[in-house]
Amino acid sequence: MKKLHLFILKSYLGPLVMTFFIAMFILVMQFLWRYVDDLVGKGLEWTVLSELLFYASLQVVPMALPLAILLASLMTFGNLGENYELTALKSAGISLLRIMMPITILTIAISAFAYTFSNNVLPVANLKLVSILHGIRETRLEFDIKERVFYQGVDDFSIKVEAKDRDGNMLRDVMIYDHRDRQARNSNVTLADSGKLQVSADKKHLLLTLFDGVRYDERVMAEGTGRRQQRRDSRMFRTDEFREQIAIIQLQGFDFSKTDENLFRQSDRMKNIAQLSHDLDSIRNERKVFVNSLEERSGHIYFNRMSERRENRLTTIDTARIVNADSLYNSLEASQKQIIVQNAVRSARDHKQTIDDQMRFIEREDLKIRRHLMELHRKFTLSFACLIFFFIGAPLGAIIRKGGLGMPVVISIFFFIVYYIIDTMGAKFARDGVWLVYQGMWLSSGVLLPIGIFLTYKSATDSTLLNADVYYSSLRKIRERWIKPLTHRKLR
Repeated sequence: MKKLHLFILKSYLGPLVMTFFIAMFILVMQFLWRYVDDLVGKGLEWTVLSELLFYASLQVVPMALPLAILLASLMTFGNLGENYELTALKSAGISLLRIMMPITILTIAISAFAYTFSNNVLPVANLKLVSILHGIRETRLEFDIKERVFYQGVDDFSIKVEAKDRDGNMLRDVMIYDHRDRQARNSNVTLADSGKLQVSADKKHLLLTLFDGVRYDERVMAEGTGRRQQRRDSRMFRTDEFREQIAIIQLQGFDFSKTDENLFRQSDRMKNIAQLSHDLDSIRNERKVFVNSLEERSGHIYFNRMSERRENRLTTIDTARIVNADSLYNSLEASQKQIIVQNAVRSARDHKQTIDDQMRFIEREDLKIRRHLMELHRKFTLSFACLIFFFIGAPLGAIIRKGGLGMPVVISIFFFIVYYIIDTMGAKFARDGVWLVYQGMWLSSGVLLPIGIFLTYKSATDSTLLNADVYYSSLRKIRERWIKPLTHRKLR
């Protein structure tokens, strides 16, 4: 039996490792396609890109691992069934569940690893990845001046060139607008016959050497008289010609710098179970404070006093001593009634606005609680998904008896898409508060678990559920019994 278990494990480990890395590659490529606009043209070093790909690979493990288990189990038992090895084992008195036992134990170990990974490794990987992505997004595009187009990538400067040499360093017919003067943004213009462009090694300064040019500076002078400042038609013109001039322009934002991780540390996806549980208690206490404040405001008697103005003197009447407030209201004059109604409406609006503000705070705390609970449940749904996909793939492979990368890939993709759609829908319902958090997060597992149990039962009882020959035989019998006699009758 040990040899049989080793044979099953060897048949399973090869496809598992292969499909896992294939799924990882596809998901990482999908990640790069999503953020390609943020990466292109930034001049990032290979160390930054390597670090980004490493943490992106860690982030997609929760999706790649269940898919790899499903595809590997399908391929393994499909190959065993296609080569009649599964039939030989069953004929020897070994049940399917016993054949699946070593891989089941391995899958349980993988599920335990998945839980440990999602609790300890994944939060750190998410934090590092978000920090790097935010730093890349804040990095400006690599310095590249196009011909006959004003380049606005340098703060307070607009640069235009008519032509560039092939190496890109020599520029022809250079025009530079200096916008550092906020009151006269287009008053400083530099024209040059040619120029040489260089960026310092640290990408902090731009060295622009200009040849045979002229600099025009026009400023409007303003004078103030008294409190009012009057602008007169007084202008200062200045023209400087030069044979060679070196302009040093400070560049900011062109070099990559990782964003401080403390800015994202409070996000729910950056925490393990202990941190999530601790922060959940804090958020619930904050919510309780807002709820108590709202209850106190709502239960307070605001309309306990009425004001009456008599002979230009304001008299306050305590309504708590009055048995019938309607009789008091009816005894007042029309103008006094109008004032009281207006005050009541204004007071009600103010209190409604206060209560709405409190409700927004409570809804914000409820969203935090739901997101933390979702992340808490997600630590366990990954491990459970690995088990479910194994108990779907292994019996399904034994039923269809097709190995390789053909039919198993199609079936695996179908089940994974169904799982992903249901999981996304359930997570959205849980995040929006339509369903309870545990209902939304465990929806996909609740849908696929009966399917896994059903397929395992059918496979253990040698069902012909997905045997195409059985369906062809049934169709042939129907054709011979019903369709052919009807055809003969019509011909007669």
